[in-house]
Amino acid sequence: MELLIVTGMSGAGKSQAANILEDIGFYCVDNVPPAIIPAFVELSSRSDELLNQIAVVTDMRGGVLFNEIDEVLSNLQKNQIAYKILFLDASDDVLIRRYKENRRKHPLADGKDLSVTAAIKRERELLNKIRFLSDYVIDTSHISIAQLKVNLSDIFCGSVSSVMKIQCRSFGFKYGSDSEADLVLDVRCLPNPFYVDELKQKTGIDREVQDYVLSSAESREFRDRLLAFLDCAVPLYAKEGKSQLVISIGCTGGKHRSVTFAELIGRHLLDKKYDCSIHHRDIYKV
Repeated sequence: MELLIVTGMSGAGKSQAANILEDIGFYCVDNVPPAIIPAFVELSSRSDELLNQIAVVTDMRGGVLFNEIDEVLSNLQKNQIAYKILFLDASDDVLIRRYKENRRKHPLADGKDLSVTAAIKRERELLNKIRFLSDYVIDTSHISIAQLKVNLSDIFCGSVSSVMKIQCRSFGFKYGSDSEADLVLDVRCLPNPFYVDELKQKTGIDREVQDYVLSSAESREFRDRLLAFLDCAVPLYAKEGKSQLVISIGCTGGKHRSVTFAELIGRHLLDKKYDCSIHHRDIYKV
């Protein structure tokens, strides 16, 4: 049995994540107080129906009951119950906007004289430790539910593997940085196809754009040094026991240079037999 504990900021998309996890084979239970998790695992293990993958969502909706999370995680470890933690996050601005749009009350503001902004700040303080302990962190600020499904499927389809999973992601700095990234690479110093009429409407997936970005000797040296750095760094992350490594490559609009390098790095790591997927956050944004 594989246990996945889903937690994170209120409004970051945990319920949507649970629905997606259910679609890809997890048995999911939402809004579970931490103290109930061990008992739920025990009951599931004795069930007539074999449950290979279980996901439980636990968060601040449980009120003071969530304060028991540290003790529960410690007991799971003592009882040799393996688990992974998935943390859903989003920027404060996005969370505030979501609460304004759906007119729901923040769980920490319920019954208290707290603004949404103050409640989010308090929640972030309370969740700081478990975010640090999490095996997977997904920031939903700039991604759709469809993109979230792709991310979760890439990570969890098959099993909650102990093998490090790598995501190579392109993004545009004009739409905000990638706060999930372990490594952020800025390729805005390279030739920009945006200013070439026949390339402007194409993307870094197109061979013509890739050839243009790598047309100069400086670009090719940049590529070679970058790949050499990753060949050194990635095995060290794997040796450390990291579950997920997010390599984010940014250019101005997230359409040409960053896409070119995300594709290049992703293919390089796949050739090295790493479990790697490639995503382009802003490729179709105007």
